[in-house]
Amino acid sequence: MIPANEKATIMLVDDTPANLKLLEQLLKKEGCRVMQFPNGRTALGALARKQPDLILLDIMMPEMDGFEVCARLKENEATRDIPVIFISALADTEHKIRAFTEGGVDYVTKPFQEEEILARVKTHLSLRQMQQELRKHNLYLEELVREKVREISESQLSTIHAVSKLAEYRDDETGRHIERTRLFCRMLAEVLAEKSRYSGSINKTFIENIYHAAPLHDIGKVGIPDSILLKPGKLDTEEFEIIKTHTTIGAMTLQQVRNKYPQNAFVNMGIALTRSHHEKWDGSGYPDGLSGEDIPLSARIMAVADVYDALRSERPYKKAFSHEKSCGIIREGNGSHFDPDIVAAFNSIHLELAQVREQIKGHDIMSPSE
Repeated sequence: MIPANEKATIMLVDDTPANLKLLEQLLKKEGCRVMQFPNGRTALGALARKQPDLILLDIMMPEMDGFEVCARLKENEATRDIPVIFISALADTEHKIRAFTEGGVDYVTKPFQEEEILARVKTHLSLRQMQQELRKHNLYLEELVREKVREISESQLSTIHAVSKLAEYRDDETGRHIERTRLFCRMLAEVLAEKSRYSGSINKTFIENIYHAAPLHDIGKVGIPDSILLKPGKLDTEEFEIIKTHTTIGAMTLQQVRNKYPQNAFVNMGIALTRSHHEKWDGSGYPDGLSGEDIPLSARIMAVADVYDALRSERPYKKAFSHEKSCGIIREGNGSHFDPDIVAAFNSIHLELAQVREQIKGHDIMSPSE
């Protein structure tokens, strides 16, 4: 019997009625369903309604020969995987080679033996059945892997977010700073993505990564003593040098993660923006004195988002600045503190940024490092 979980459906395409009748009787005896057509054009039309498990295809037919029929099958994504066995009186090597080149899986020469036809049909139906089962299994495994990756990613992001908030709570903040700056970073990145010069560097993955990595920018503050971090006033020179180390502390902490996952783009971005978000376009920032495009793009975006939110927030020694005054300070830093492209992006959406900040309010007491 033909090996299949259900009755196999086989399409016969041949312009000789006697051949169609013989093959139909043979295959029905084996429990197969049979679709038969006297030419390639009607066979192709029928495939739009129902697809067989296997096609037995003659070569020499009027209007459209078997080679053309097979070529059209393989051009169509819906039918390209249906196995085709050519059955033909053409016994020369050239035609056999062309049959396989066009996508056939086998070739039977007329006149054929019934046992040979059945053996080849059974073989290719078994192969197709195994391929379909393998495809289903692979799809199941792919979905299972995707689900597990989602679970791991969500748990990792939740953990990172919680640790980031821990650093902020030590800084006597409400945690709103994290929520606002991550949104600011995403909004700025989306504007930059529309510029042709950033088409190769900012894509959906970059935007997603910066949104999730932005909360890490001040994670190094967990290593700063409370006497400095929570000091109610401006820091002296020595204290400021100590608080500046939050950038390297945070980056070194994340470096331990990168040692295990060196190709993880999210972790690499987290390190870049954590270490370099206090660098300045003119090279006067810290900790490495980087300038211009030597500063990672994610850190340059983070710098504008971070400073804008800091300006809008209350400090122990100053009131929160208005949106207008904060925008003025950002623009004054164009080309010195900040990347001009990112300032331009900021200018184009500053009202939207102000609206986000209004929606995510909090009585934020920012640390002296901001």
